[in-house]
Amino acid sequence: MDSFDVVDWRRRVTALYREVRATASPADAHGAWVEGRAALLRTHPASPVAPVFRDAWPGPVVAPYDPALRFVVPVDRDVEPRRWDVTTGTDGVVPFELVGRVHLGVGSLDVWWLGSYGGGLFLPVRDPAPGSYGGGRYLLDTVKGADLGGDRDALVVDLNFAYQPSCAYDPAWACPLAGPGNRLEVPVVAGEQYVEVPLP
Repeated sequence: MDSFDVVDWRRRVTALYREVRATASPADAHGAWVEGRAALLRTHPASPVAPVFRDAWPGPVVAPYDPALRFVVPVDRDVEPRRWDVTTGTDGVVPFELVGRVHLGVGSLDVWWLGSYGGGLFLPVRDPAPGSYGGGRYLLDTVKGADLGGDRDALVVDLNFAYQPSCAYDPAWACPLAGPGNRLEVPVVAGEQYVEVPLP
């Protein structure tokens, strides 16, 4: 993997989410996302799945689409300003600023702004479902193309699109994980389910 592989990965992720936003049926959009993300993880040079396992790996396990877990909600900006500095082994300190909260039918989650070059909304989630990665999953990471849509009035937050961070596949990757304000008390059986991929 080199820098241009990462550039191509991000372009493909951005294109995949563009297709998701343009598809009228959320369930159909989810099906395209599942297929597209699985193909990237199995075949792309920048995949966090170790190359030695990609040919035999069947792809991520994803729960069936549940329309009750899709929300189009305003961002509650009546929050105390807060900074979250994530220390990583590869990227130094990654700063986030709290910009609001979204209130979903299953609980509330902090919405963060990446305060470094490029910027972007970041929405991780952690829940007690058996199929969830212990450090949490990502719903939105717009600086890397993971953007389900919406605007300043309302964001699309669809728990069916929760996906494992790269460090769930390989601990060599550095990932900001869900803090206390991004934890749900109820299990969310949706999105990518955690299945440990063996390391070489």
